[in-house]
Amino acid sequence: MAEAQAQDFTSISFKNMAKHGMSVDAMHDEASRDDFVQSLHSHVFANLLPGNKNVYETRVLPAFVRRNNRPPRDRQEVRQDMRRDPYHQMWSTLRRTAQEMMWDAADASVTREDAELRAKTRVRNPKGSLELDDAVELPRYLTAVDIHCMPGGYCGESGDDDVYAAAIYDRGVYSLTQGYLGSYVDAFGHTVASYLAREHPGLNPMKVLDVGCGIGHGTVPVAARFPDAEFHAIDVAVPMLRYAFARAESLGAGVHFSQQNAEHMRFDDNSFDLVFTTAVMHELSTKGIKNIMREIHRVLKPDGLMIHLEQPQYKGMDPYEQFMRDWDTFGNAEPFWGTLHDMDLEQVGVDAGFARAKISETMQPGAGGRNYKVEGDAADDAPRPWYFFSATK
Repeated sequence: MAEAQAQDFTSISFKNMAKHGMSVDAMHDEASRDDFVQSLHSHVFANLLPGNKNVYETRVLPAFVRRNNRPPRDRQEVRQDMRRDPYHQMWSTLRRTAQEMMWDAADASVTREDAELRAKTRVRNPKGSLELDDAVELPRYLTAVDIHCMPGGYCGESGDDDVYAAAIYDRGVYSLTQGYLGSYVDAFGHTVASYLAREHPGLNPMKVLDVGCGIGHGTVPVAARFPDAEFHAIDVAVPMLRYAFARAESLGAGVHFSQQNAEHMRFDDNSFDLVFTTAVMHELSTKGIKNIMREIHRVLKPDGLMIHLEQPQYKGMDPYEQFMRDWDTFGNAEPFWGTLHDMDLEQVGVDAGFARAKISETMQPGAGGRNYKVEGDAADDAPRPWYFFSATK
């Protein structure tokens, strides 16, 4: 397992990251720092991550069984002992440190090119559009903490045309995933597009909506699959929207971006043939998820399709695997990570108005340039599967 993961996480340079209109060019020392952080992430995941399983099986689990005459029932019981083990403490500290260093490294290039990035947001003769709304209230679940430990979170803003949060996010995600999400960091979007081609080959939507679009990583690949559709994308974070709009335009995608709270969308009832999200639900509160699911049902046309791509739900997982996957809840400023993965999303869908018989939960193979894996995948050389929650109205 260690050798397979080491191979998967071999560090790659930012030279492999594809260029688009909002890309930042790192200077020599900045690039060296970026590459060092990538190497640190590689070491933390490839060489040190497997040691947690060894510690659990040889030290923590036997001690737990001796005390309780049974194995742990859930990840909470696993965490209670693992968090006291010095090896796991060391690994967790290094993983958090690497995350913080990643943002610091991205900051240097982005801050230096701040003026140029702001200027690039003023797109001439756009194919799409950008609509911002000062009246939109930012949800507390996105502003109370710096999600992913990213300084200022998604919504932090400094003056006109600011895109700082989006620019460091773009570089940071590439660094964290070691290129797994592809050279444009858009594998989530390609995974959704592939899922649609495989599961809904006859789908030809006239109007599509990306909810919680961020910087458009998921938006552009799905828009490319349906070039004749009217394509909309919403988010509450202004820096993300500015960047997403300019990025999409530079890649030839005409998308209508607008600042909206997905719990209270401005779209009319029965407006869209397809509504999707990519790795958004784990950022939302329980109340937020329920409200957004109801809103998606409202704006979907009859027979319209809803799709959510996410990490797998915890139901049926071994308690140790749940514990390791749940690290982000406690170590990475992702307070709703574990809450989402415990939720009965099928019931949430039913409560939102979808018929139970029209709801689907499935694991699907992912797209991307590299095979990032975590312990628990079916085989060392298998592509990482992604969880799809979908429903038809």
